[in-house]
Formats: sequence, structure tokens, C-alpha cells
Amino acid sequence: MSLCSAPRPGRALRQRLSGLARPCPAAHPPAMGLLSDPQCRRALARLLLRLNTPLCVLSYLAGLTWFLLLPALAPRTYLSENAMGSTMVGEGSDLGPRALALARDFGAHKRKVGGMPVEWLEQTMFQLGLEVHRQPFSRTLPFPDEAHERYLVRGTNVFGVLRAPRAASTEALLLLVPGSEGSKNNQAVGLLLALAGYCRGQVYWAKDLIFLVTEHDLLGTQAWLEAYHDVNLTGIHSGGVPGRAGAIQAALALELSSDVLTSVDVAVEGLNGQVPNLDLLTLFHSFCLKSGLLCTFQGKLPPPEGPSGPGYAQSLRTMGLMVLGQAGGGPGGAHGLFLRFRIEALTLRGINSFRQHKFHLGALGRTLEGMFRKLNNLLERLHQSYFLYLLPSLSRFVSIGSYMPALGLLLLVLALRALDLWMRLSRSDEGEGDPPPEEARGGLLWLLPPILVSGGAGAALYLLPVRGQAVATQHFPVGEAEAVVLALIGIYVAGMALPHSTHRALSGGGQRGWMTLKLLALLALALLLTCLALLNFSLGFLLGATLVPPAAAVRPGGSRLPLAVLLVLTTPGLSLFLAVLLERELLEAPAGLGEAWQRFLGALGQGLLQEHLHGAHLSPLLCLGAYPCWLLLWNVLFWK
Repeated sequence: MSLCSAPRPGRALRQRLSGLARPCPAAHPPAMGLLSDPQCRRALARLLLRLNTPLCVLSYLAGLTWFLLLPALAPRTYLSENAMGSTMVGEGSDLGPRALALARDFGAHKRKVGGMPVEWLEQTMFQLGLEVHRQPFSRTLPFPDEAHERYLVRGTNVFGVLRAPRAASTEALLLLVPGSEGSKNNQAVGLLLALAGYCRGQVYWAKDLIFLVTEHDLLGTQAWLEAYHDVNLTGIHSGGVPGRAGAIQAALALELSSDVLTSVDVAVEGLNGQVPNLDLLTLFHSFCLKSGLLCTFQGKLPPPEGPSGPGYAQSLRTMGLMVLGQAGGGPGGAHGLFLRFRIEALTLRGINSFRQHKFHLGALGRTLEGMFRKLNNLLERLHQSYFLYLLPSLSRFVSIGSYMPALGLLLLVLALRALDLWMRLSRSDEGEGDPPPEEARGGLLWLLPPILVSGGAGAALYLLPVRGQAVATQHFPVGEAEAVVLALIGIYVAGMALPHSTHRALSGGGQRGWMTLKLLALLALALLLTCLALLNFSLGFLLGATLVPPAAAVRPGGSRLPLAVLLVLTTPGLSLFLAVLLERELLEAPAGLGEAWQRFLGALGQGLLQEHLHGAHLSPLLCLGAYPCWLLLWNVLFWK
């Protein structure tokens, strides 16, 4: 019989075989995801609704606790770049007497001409064998700077270039001294010139060395950097840089106003919270340890090692000062402007205090020589160590992987509250709680007035104080700087009444309206804090620690007074005032309310100036981001 004519199995046999192949539904239910199962999804939703408040409180406290434990868990710093071992360099310079003589000459010529002695600097650098150039610049401020008493600024930067004898002019290192009025930084200029003369006699340089003396501190530095890189970011009028060296790999800014010093304080905070590569800071600290030079950070001595109470408290205080400095967004020194141009930089400040152990300028000169010699060995830019970190001390660091969960736990509170509101709105859409006819009739109309007015109030807060200063001075007996600050405060306070008044002209909205508005406010705040976590963690964490509790708790109805007080206490403006008080406490120099208020007004003016002069982001972030989010929450509280 052929294969094609084989008899087919009977119907009973086919049914039996198919029954064996089909699994039993009762014994083996099909696998189903937790969120794709409607019953599991509803059970999870009920669980989140029931435990939402305890989970939010637990997450917020866990975020704060995580942050407070960071100094105790910080590992030691270490050099990641193999070419930067400090023990491989023998420093042979003795620059102390020469630096003091040049500092006295510089101070005498400075008093004689009543400003920066440009001709004397050019002549001295030329005699030392440098290629000398000058760069004039000018800048008109948006409003008078009362802290430095200036409005129209004109100045001249002088710099000399020592060409590398062993390589082409493709890379360079820079030493900067920001010029100041009076006798400030005279010793720093003398040490710069003495070091330039010593380096001119050495033949091992593989990178160009730039010795720069700027006028008008940060303005002169900003003008030189923009001219050197042929860009114009802030509107400074500059004469250009007639001579250039190679691409700048690293820079050191020196501030020194005494013939002797007891310690060297190092500043790392740059513009908008940037910090230099950790290897550069570790290299300087290792040279200080090698030479016996006392090195401090945030003006604080190194804390005692070990998990002791005093050591932890001092580390937490030091890290808190760094967080406040980063959150301010302003540069901690002239080095802060270099980080924008991908140039790793530090500011070194010589301190002469009451301590018994004092050092001459020669010790600091040998430290600078050793750092430049080690940086001279680099074959590429510093890149192997961390660019995002916090410092509880110079010998320990907190990396981004350690401090980011603290902010993530604060963001989890906003996510839980937003999920709670979304599930309540979804249940309403499914018919478990149908909205009244007046709510359904309004739709999204009730959301437009508070959203538009909150955004408009933020835009007015950002644009009008500087643009309207001329109008204010014509109608009120105040100066331009005072008019800017008072207009800023007036618009800020007036904006609190606008959003909450707009929806009074409309009837309706109801519960569904405020729930939807709060959901949008939570999402906007979460988006703002997430972006800040990547740009400036310190600012994002401080805003999160102050704005997350009222954002989670606010709702209309019931007793509004406690929530209103909480919202007022956590408004960005009052948070800035409290940050001024906290900074003075951490510096162990408490300020009274009157002094704190004056510092607060000065911080407002300096924040606006830094945004226009250097591109600091604090002012636009608070005006266009945090303030509108806070106004939306304020509007939710007084929803009808």
C-alpha cells in the first residue's frame, strides 16, 4: 500500500491526541503580567491610594537622610591620571625674595599711575623673555554695581607667553592673577612674575605657558577668555588678542595679599555649579602635603579622620557650604569662568591668619612649579577622574552615583502624588465618580487662566526689573540699582495675588479642575528638578527639599492656613533669604535679621548682574521655572 493511500486516524483518536496537546486551563493558567491583569492593576491602584501618604513621607525622609549620611560614606580621593604622580618631580625654585621685590615695585607703580601699571608690566615681562601683549576692553553694566561702585568699566589685560622649546605651540598652561584696586593681589603679581622668570630658564617645557594679569577681576577675565577663543557671549567690547598660544589645558588663578601665609584656601565652584576635574584638585592637595603647606577648603581645616562626631559635623558643614555655593550659580573665583570653555581650573587664595606656623612665598612658588611640571607631562586633557562630585573635605569626595539617589527619592514623592491624582482622575473618567455637569462643561478652560498668568508673572519677573529701571527712577526717588531690586520684590509679591484671582471671574472647575491643575504642577516641578539634577545638583536638591513637601500636601478646602504658611515659607524668594542665614551659620559668623536682609538684597542684585555679565542660570531658572510652579500650587490652594 502506498504512503498516500494510508488510512487516516479515527475521529476519537484525533480528539484524544489534541486533548493531550492542549494544557488544562485550571491547572496551568496562562502567564499574565502584573500590570496587564485588570484585577492585579486594580489591586495595585487601591494599595497605592491607601498607602500614598505614608510612602511619600517615607521617601522624603529617606532622601534627606541619604544626603546627611554622604560625608560619613565618602571615599578617599585618588589620582586617576598616571602621569600626575607628585613624587616624580623635584622642585628647585626659591622665588620668595624675588617675588617680594617685584611685588613692591608693582605696588609703587600702581600707586603712581592710580590703576593698573600696564607699561611697567609690559616692560617687566619683556625683560623676563616673554612674548608680551595687551588687550583693552570695555563693558557697560545693565545697572550700577553698588558692591564695586562701577557702571561703565574700562580696563586693559596684560599677558606674556613663554613658548615651549620642546614642542609646537599646540597646547598651553595658564597662570592668572586678577588685578584689584588698592594693594590687594600685589604679592600674587610678584609671584607670577618671579615664576615666569624662573620658567624662562628651564628647557623641559612641552606646553606654552601663559602669564596673565587682568583688570577689574571677573570682567577682565571674561573679556580675555572671549577674545582668546574668538567668541562674544556677554556683549563685552574687546580689542581682541593679538597673540595666541596653544589650546589651554589647565589654569590656576592666584589671589595673595600678604608677604607670608598660614594656609592656602582652594576654590572649586565654577559658573552654574560646574567643578573642575577631580584630578587637578587632588594633584594640588598632594603637593601641599608633600611640601608641608597647610591647605583648607571653604575656609575650614581638614576634619579629623574616623567616624567621630566632630569630624562628621565638620565634614557636613563643609559640604553644606559647597552645596550653597554651587546652588548660587556664581563663580567662586576667576577660575570659574574657565570651566565654560572646557579648561580645568582652580583658584588658590593665600590666607594669613593668627596661626603660628607661617610660610613664605617660596613654598607656594615651589608648589606652583611642581603643578605646572606635572601638567606639562599630560598627553591629553584631564578626563579620567570625576567631573561631578561634592567635597566634605579635600581628602574625601562624594561622586554623582552616591548623591543622586538623594534627589531621586525626593522626586519619587512627586511621582507618587502625580500617580495618585492620575488614578483618581481615571476612576472619574471610568464612571466611578462622575463629575458634576458644570465641571464637565468647562473642560480644560479652567486650567488656562492660572497657567497663562503664572507663566506671565514669571516672564515679567525676569524681564521687567532691568528693562523698566529707567521708568522707576523717573517716578520714585531711588537709584537705578535700588529700583531694579525693589521692582523685583514688588513683582514677586504682586504675582502671588494674580493666579488665585483669575479663576474667580469664572464659575466652576470644582474638584476635577484643581486635581488636574495640581497634576500639571507636579509634572512641571518634577521636570524642572530632573533637569537641574543634571545641570546643577545642589540647586535642584535645595529646591526639591523646600518645594516637595508643599507640592505634595497642598489641596483646597479644609483648614487652609497651615498649608498657606507652609507655601509662603517655602517660596523661592524666602528660601533664598533662609539660605543666606544658613550660610552665615555654617561659616560660624551668624548674622542678624538686618544684616541678613542687606545680604539678601545684595544677592538679588548680584544674581541679576551675573546673569547679564557672565551667563549665570540662577535668575532665569527661578523666575521662569520655580516661581511659576510655586504659583500654580498657590492657585491650587485657593481653588474655589
